[in-house]
Amino acid sequence: MVVEGRRVAGVWIRHVPHGADLLGRAMPPADGRWQHGEIVGGLYLADGAETATAEWYRALAEQGFSPQDHVPHDHHRWRIDVELADLTREERLEAVGLAPPSPNRRTWPAYQDVGERLRQEGWAGVIAPSAARPKSLIACLFADDWPPKGCTPIDATTVAIVPPRPRGMAS
Repeated sequence: MVVEGRRVAGVWIRHVPHGADLLGRAMPPADGRWQHGEIVGGLYLADGAETATAEWYRALAEQGFSPQDHVPHDHHRWRIDVELADLTREERLEAVGLAPPSPNRRTWPAYQDVGERLRQEGWAGVIAPSAARPKSLIACLFADDWPPKGCTPIDATTVAIVPPRPRGMAS
């Protein structure tokens, strides 16, 4: 698969249940848009708090949960410095046979297949548009090790009230 790389460095956000350990992870690893948990774990990060919040709203809506029942929750800040497969633009997604992500789990299998192929090719993960907030980015780091190489947790912030829906959310 012909994909360009992109060095991604900086502080990114992980949404987690309140009180979760900075290095906590699902066991067994859960499925995500870009990976099958039974094959490899994934560390999913958002480019900022608004994107993490949009993804939180998307996940709750998809499962039929009310935001009021899921506060408080935490945002963990992670410092990353890693080379990722760059699927940030529509033409890059199309080159690997994908449409821009939509906020729907039923679309995941095609993305998981691409993620699996990218991992087999040696990529550490993917940077791509957020399904919940398309003008923003998410990163999925394939987690053969924990934490994934180039990823360090920094700290946690508690979100104690239902945050407003971020601007630019997909419906």
